[in-house]
Amino acid sequence: MPTFSLRDTLASPLFQSTVDSALEALANDRVVPRLWAKDYRLWKPDPKEITDRLGWLTVQDLMREQLAPLRRCVATAKAMKVTDVVLLGMGGSSLGPEVLRTSFPPRKPSPRFWVLDSTVPGWVREVTKAITPARTLFLVASKSGGTIEVLSLFAHFRNLVAKAKMNRGSDQFIAITDPGTGLDKMARDHGFGQIFTNPADIGGRYSVLSLFGLVPAALLGLDVPRLLDRAAGMAERCKGQTPVESNPGAYLGAVMGSLAKTGRDKVTIIASPALATFGLWVEQLLAESTGKEGTGIIPVAQEPVLHPAAYGIDRVFVYLRLKGDANTALDRHVQALAKAHHPVLQFDLRDRYDLGAEFFRWEFATAVAGHLLGIHPFDQPNVQESKDNTNRVLGDFQSTGRLPELPNSSPAQAVQDLSGRLRSGTYVSILAYTTPSRPFEAAVRRLRHALLLRHHVTTTFGYGPRYLHSTGQLHKGGPNTGVFLELVDRMTPDLAIPDKPFSFGTLAQAQAAGDWESLRAHQRYAIRVQLGPNQAATVEAIAAAIAPARPSRRRTAVLTRRRTAQRRHARRA
Repeated sequence: MPTFSLRDTLASPLFQSTVDSALEALANDRVVPRLWAKDYRLWKPDPKEITDRLGWLTVQDLMREQLAPLRRCVATAKAMKVTDVVLLGMGGSSLGPEVLRTSFPPRKPSPRFWVLDSTVPGWVREVTKAITPARTLFLVASKSGGTIEVLSLFAHFRNLVAKAKMNRGSDQFIAITDPGTGLDKMARDHGFGQIFTNPADIGGRYSVLSLFGLVPAALLGLDVPRLLDRAAGMAERCKGQTPVESNPGAYLGAVMGSLAKTGRDKVTIIASPALATFGLWVEQLLAESTGKEGTGIIPVAQEPVLHPAAYGIDRVFVYLRLKGDANTALDRHVQALAKAHHPVLQFDLRDRYDLGAEFFRWEFATAVAGHLLGIHPFDQPNVQESKDNTNRVLGDFQSTGRLPELPNSSPAQAVQDLSGRLRSGTYVSILAYTTPSRPFEAAVRRLRHALLLRHHVTTTFGYGPRYLHSTGQLHKGGPNTGVFLELVDRMTPDLAIPDKPFSFGTLAQAQAAGDWESLRAHQRYAIRVQLGPNQAATVEAIAAAIAPARPSRRRTAVLTRRRTAQRRHARRA
């Protein structure tokens, strides 16, 4: 296994000159001290949505003032004999908590924790059936306070609690939001049990170390001060100015930003099994922050790890290795990638609490990469388009009683269309509006595996409408190298939304349709497939049609050609 220094530098020296040039530029422009001074001119000449979005730099210190309210929240849940906690949130309000939920083993006697960030009726119904309403605490989390998904889910569970025997009414609801939002007012009007008001100068995707991440962390039974200590330690290391290559956040940002400009714009996260969901959080952070103005970094999470010959010359690999986890197979894969002259970084985590440090490192690195790419990393100009399209589709539905008729492809037609669009540098984004299940996710993994082996293209996967608050910005505002495969459930049986003229199924269909129209409006190539009663079988059919019939016959020749191309490309970089 290659030896990595404490600076987590590149395993392959072939790309070091490109990174060194970027580091020199960062030092000459005094980027690190200017970032800590919150100098908006690092990104754009206009301070709009920059100066009021840099609170994440010091939030880990500010959050120590919230430890007492967090302890009271946990004590209240214990006194209420809460058995389940359900987080109702989207994007920055849900992805950080999802990483914490899945990375740390359950802490007894802490309640079971659910993250619900979907309007698909099957998904909502599954969580509804799994809980005891009268003994469940609901976290209603939204920075803006007006997210349609969150408000619809709140209406559903408020109605459910009201009908349950022995319920505690509004005491079972906790709001996490910014000051003065619609959710803040609604929580006060309804008499929520607690209201956590977050600092307003932190964007959603940079909010995991704020109350949006720490309220869930406390209810999960985690040691919140320990998590903050790790984040503070990384923040201190990221203040280092000389030499800039010793700054872990600046170094990662230099790698991502500089190599993206040479064509290696697919940052692929490989993680120890216990940290598998960390890439989902990175997806939102990188995609929404950098995917605009026709450029950006394409983050890749939970992709099958294959032989180096399966990958194109557009990759950067980052390996998060948790000490003591089942890493043997991943260690071999990462070593093979480095030997094949792919750029590889490895970050070693002592334990799961080092996630606090990684959260900060990646936030800092994203801000630095944004500077190198010349974009504004704190806005999301294209996210609103899909929301507007959804509202228009819902308005038309209320007028006509019908959803728009969009062209659907058969699995065979989808394969033909995909194959005709895939070339070097392309990525395929699989977007699924359905209920998660093991068979479905196994089928998606086989589809991604087949695309890698057959076409050597990058693959990403996201559930809708979650991805609209994550990678959706990149899809429309980033480089026009994506091919989008939208897989849409029939949404049956459906589920009503209290006091709304449309159901969860209609809302999810409207979101899928609105995003499809937004992709088309930006000249993105989108294919839509209606999932049948057996959702996994539809995906399996696509994967089977793509999979190479005889993958072993040409493997040696392909490996040789691709390694030669990678070496040449690296030397040019």
